[in-house]
Amino acid sequence: MAAIVDGNLWLVLLLAVAVGVSLGLLGGGGSILAVPLLVYVAGLDSKEAIATSLFVVGVTSLAALVPHARAGRVRWRTGLVFGAAAMVGAYAGGRLAAFIPGTVLLIAFSLMMLATAVAMIRGRREMKEHDGQMRVGLVLAEGGVVGLVTGMVGAGGGFLVVPALVLLGGLPMSIAVGTSLLVIAMKSFAGLGGYLASVQIDWGLAAAVTAAAVLGSVLGGTLTGRIAPDTLRRGFGWFVVVMGVFVLAQQAGAVLGTPPLGSLGIAAAVGVLTVAVAVLPRKGGGRRRQVDDQAADLIASGDKP
Repeated sequence: MAAIVDGNLWLVLLLAVAVGVSLGLLGGGGSILAVPLLVYVAGLDSKEAIATSLFVVGVTSLAALVPHARAGRVRWRTGLVFGAAAMVGAYAGGRLAAFIPGTVLLIAFSLMMLATAVAMIRGRREMKEHDGQMRVGLVLAEGGVVGLVTGMVGAGGGFLVVPALVLLGGLPMSIAVGTSLLVIAMKSFAGLGGYLASVQIDWGLAAAVTAAAVLGSVLGGTLTGRIAPDTLRRGFGWFVVVMGVFVLAQQAGAVLGTPPLGSLGIAAAVGVLTVAVAVLPRKGGGRRRQVDDQAADLIASGDKP
């Protein structure tokens, strides 16, 4: 743990608990927190941070998977098919990352953070489950793409996997969340395997952060149902916006050679665009909310809409 100043170790472990809470509550979001934590608090190199985060998120996802499996909320066949394709993509992404500068990977990671934040703030669109049959070809293709993204930048977990499992795997939402943890674990370990060909990991630090994250996942599981899901999701989404802008500002200067204020300006512009996209109403959404509000007023006054 030579990279960590002694005073920062407890801060690293405390924030690692937050990584686990995110996975336990939301079924995703762990790598969104883990990579910035390992780079900016633990002081790791960008590629070592991504590789370590894959280990942390993989183990923590397995821990968070247990209660879902006990409750019967895991579709093993669909998860294993999707996960196998994702593992191939993740391993390839991990190997490709050796040829890409670390700053470029972190910029890609920050953009993934902002895309994730938009999805979280806006909420998932209503996803109509089809006839319940798994579309194997599409599942394999989607799994490979999601795995490739995960392997390269260490992000793109549950918030990409869950919609794919619903739309392509034919799973109900509750089962898709549980199954996504199996997929996340599989592709995280495959991505880690790709990175280990060119990156050395501080296994002592990785084990300590993982233990704290697993503790957080247990805590997150106990909090499920006590916090309004929409409130939690949107609040976390805004936090991810701030973190994404911060990471982008840190790395943009290194790649573009701009002074700190210039880099901050670029990142702020991207952040403003992200916020604008996040808060814009969906097509037809404004009218639908207006009708709902009018109906609520009529019901409150004792009339029927």
